[in-house]
Amino acid sequence: MKRLLPYALGLSIFTLVACDVTHPVAVVGNGAVLRGTATASFTEGGWFQATNGTVTCRGRYGLTAEPKIVTFPVSCDNGLTGVGTAHYSTPTEGGGTVTMQDGSEWKFIFGRRALEV
Repeated sequence: MKRLLPYALGLSIFTLVACDVTHPVAVVGNGAVLRGTATASFTEGGWFQATNGTVTCRGRYGLTAEPKIVTFPVSCDNGLTGVGTAHYSTPTEGGGTVTMQDGSEWKFIFGRRALEV
């Protein structure tokens, strides 16, 4: 039993480190609310996808040196593109803005607060 304990502990830590974590996300702008999910991967960065049934927007970010702030390109299937910046207020919640190429600014919210939008 004592020999299995280090193996089980190591496997548990690997499982925690290697897993992806998914949170609700809301993107709000130009009178539209898009809802979806944001997934953070401890080995790859993260990505999000949100839709209102008519328009779908998505973005992906890589691992960063500053773990509390991420910047990411955003593209929507209606042709809009932009750049988002999100700040983590906790490891599972945060938000920021997406500045679209047309100059509009959209709110980006992830975590439990996204469910309130």
